[in-house]
Amino acid sequence: MTPQRSSRPGRIAVAALVVAALTATAACGGGGDDDKAGGKGAGFNAGAKGIANPSTKTGGTLKFIGKQDLDSADPTRQYYGMAWDFSRFYSRQLVSYATKPGAAGAELVPDLAAGKAVITNGGKTYTYKLRDGITWEDGTPITSKDIKYGIQRVWATDVLPGGPAYLRQVLDPAGAYKGPYKDTTPDKLGLKAILTPDDKTIVFNLPKANGDFEQMLAMPAGSPVKREKDNGAQYQLKPFSSGPYKFEKYEPKKSISLVRNDKWNKASDPIRPALPDKITVTINSNIEAIDELLIKGEYDVDLNATGMGQAGRTKALKEHKDNVDNMTTSFVRYVDIVSTLAPFNNIECRKAVIYATDFASIQQVRGGPQAGGDIAPNMLPKDVKGSDDYDPFGVLARKGKPDTAKAKEALKACGKPEGFSTNISARSNNPGEVQAAEALQESLSAVGIKTQVDPIDGAESSSITGSPAVVKQRNLGLIMTGWGPDFPTGQGFSQPIIDGRFIADNANYNMSQTNDPKINKFFDDALLETDPNKAGEIYKQMNHAVADLAVQMPLVYEKNITWRSSRLTNAYSTAAYSGRYDYVTLGVVK
Repeated sequence: MTPQRSSRPGRIAVAALVVAALTATAACGGGGDDDKAGGKGAGFNAGAKGIANPSTKTGGTLKFIGKQDLDSADPTRQYYGMAWDFSRFYSRQLVSYATKPGAAGAELVPDLAAGKAVITNGGKTYTYKLRDGITWEDGTPITSKDIKYGIQRVWATDVLPGGPAYLRQVLDPAGAYKGPYKDTTPDKLGLKAILTPDDKTIVFNLPKANGDFEQMLAMPAGSPVKREKDNGAQYQLKPFSSGPYKFEKYEPKKSISLVRNDKWNKASDPIRPALPDKITVTINSNIEAIDELLIKGEYDVDLNATGMGQAGRTKALKEHKDNVDNMTTSFVRYVDIVSTLAPFNNIECRKAVIYATDFASIQQVRGGPQAGGDIAPNMLPKDVKGSDDYDPFGVLARKGKPDTAKAKEALKACGKPEGFSTNISARSNNPGEVQAAEALQESLSAVGIKTQVDPIDGAESSSITGSPAVVKQRNLGLIMTGWGPDFPTGQGFSQPIIDGRFIADNANYNMSQTNDPKINKFFDDALLETDPNKAGEIYKQMNHAVADLAVQMPLVYEKNITWRSSRLTNAYSTAAYSGRYDYVTLGVVK
């Protein structure tokens, strides 16, 4: 997901920022409040290089459309980047991200807290005071106890699977606490690592220092939850709002409608301008139809932000280029090679796949260098310290083309000279993923590796590819997927997907099922470093070790072609959400 921010006083400041940024990038296109639905867009890359259509106008309905629903509307359970971005409409945290374009959007700023943490005890104690005027959608105050209770829900993985594990790992590495539903204390606030001496003070005591701790609190999993409104797994159907919007209706896999929370106090929230009167989401599994509806002006923006399909982007670039941004994201599209599943428990069989893969073909299927991204030699994105061009299998040197001779040598070395059979998982509602799997299937067949492509609904991936038992049952040796940083460090990008201590029975993101003590220790060593550059050097070694193990096969550092309607205002790419638009600042011209 993402990184950090600085406090500003509301809409007027947002408007000033927007105007300044657009003036600085005037070459990207015009725009502003004169644009109407169906009118001329703000200019090609206006939202990628600056802010498209700056405005402080309120009102209207902001209309999202997406091929895939939120993985959960419950902040505790969210792990999709677009869900984190969307949840800022109705959930707040102690700290969140600055409403600024580009890299500046990665700045952490106070949200529910009156200021950044007071850090003491050698970096192990974080103390926050809460703002005045922060309220729930029923008008009652949000207290430190609400924040503690919400965070404690991260421990209830049996009831609430799916969210990030960082807070659990950092605050309770021994796993002593069992979550609020099994908490025997009268107020269900038994986690000893968090103290609430009064309703406006919250104190976190970490067993070991972790320089990324505030980044973890900025995730939706750090949101408050009112205990009286918590109904466990059903909470995701109507989360209780701490933000400017509340749920009017939610039909999973169909639609969402948010309306204004009239108890939200703008003076207590320096981050959210809350411009639209209403926000709607429509789920439509037909990717081509989504692009057509966006181009027709019936919707404003793609919720999933994974880019237009081939037909849509061709038409958009040819006929409506002023409505298009060519976004550079922080995502890596890659294949997990399941190291516990035969024959991939043999490293030479894993290497055979990498040598046999036609990366250039997959890049073209995904849209080429412009719409798909650059071929990736290793897993760390370019904006994470420790990233370099390490390329142990010579993918860049051979311009992404397969090395059939080395693939056959590797097959012989792993005792499968004639090849073997496995299945490839790909999400049917992720643009280009099934086609990329089919391109992989074709290149592997040239060396005798026979595969079947097993398409799945991305919304169900946590219970299919995220379940080691199901992966084994369906013989999913190769899993097509993608990942963006939760925050821009080696820990924030790599730990959930490669540290063996993060392997889970359900909602597992370490889908290669790698549990290598050397790799795990790199994370421990890096977290002891207070100097980010020194930590980056350790993460570089970690990334090289991962590449050498051949358990993950990076394909591209992702770019995509993103549509914004002509009536959409304040659209800009932010590093906080891996390059997608900052949803909470968007408005519409009625």
